[in-house]
Amino acid sequence: MSQGYGFDRRRVNGPEWSTPPMYEDTGTPKAKLTKRVGRSPKDIRPIFITTGLISQANGSAYIETERLKIACAVYGPRQNKNQPYNEKGKLNVEVKFAPFASARRRAPMRDVEDRPTSVQIHQSLLPSLRLELFPKSTIDVFITILEADGDAACVASGSVAASAALADAGIEMLGLVAACSSCVFAPISDPSQENRMQEDAPIDEDWGQIWMDPNAEESARASSVLVMAGMPALGTVTHVRQTGAMSIAQASACLDICLQQCAAIHTVVSKALLDSARARESKDSGTPKLV
Repeated sequence: MSQGYGFDRRRVNGPEWSTPPMYEDTGTPKAKLTKRVGRSPKDIRPIFITTGLISQANGSAYIETERLKIACAVYGPRQNKNQPYNEKGKLNVEVKFAPFASARRRAPMRDVEDRPTSVQIHQSLLPSLRLELFPKSTIDVFITILEADGDAACVASGSVAASAALADAGIEMLGLVAACSSCVFAPISDPSQENRMQEDAPIDEDWGQIWMDPNAEESARASSVLVMAGMPALGTVTHVRQTGAMSIAQASACLDICLQQCAAIHTVVSKALLDSARARESKDSGTPKLV
């Protein structure tokens, strides 16, 4: 049978018919969230964190903040014989979303959100580790997001869980890393109003409303989102990431509130590590020893 008229094997022949792409209507303003249910704008979600759940790992942690659930396992430090000698150790962070982590099923090894989340958590943890004590060694951090509730929340809670797991593994650190996220529900203020930096200014309707620890819905409707990680014990910041537009005054207000909340998160993580160490010590003391 002869070939169809106009068909050329030497060229890339397109389909006989096509459908134009559908774009999201960005001109329609999103519905504004006027009231937060269950907590005030400055409050973060309740945190549950525990360590030592994965027996095969050198250190592990599990964190849960309402709908967000993350598990972390740390392996190392261990020698890497395939790489040349290096005076400092290497930190590897790998983040994977479970297929059931969100409403849309995620395909394993094909999700593009894994890499950016891994990079941000790596940047948050790296300044806190004393890698000079582990030459030619590798520390592997594996984070599994069991249930996601916003990209910013995944980065913040993932950093907290990874830092707790590193401490549980007994790795030398300068301090625990705590992270928190915030969002702004208003366009950039008029520059003349940037001097309104008072205690209640961040939640003023005219100046711009700031909500702490936003979930997926709040982050999607916010005009900008900011994630900050740091070591509250040393008063240092290890990572800051901002998406969207906000004024300098709004960014400064977000950072100030994030620093306060990171101090509270640091207290919760420290207590969880102390409780885990006491439980491990009591378990070891009750085990009979062979003579």
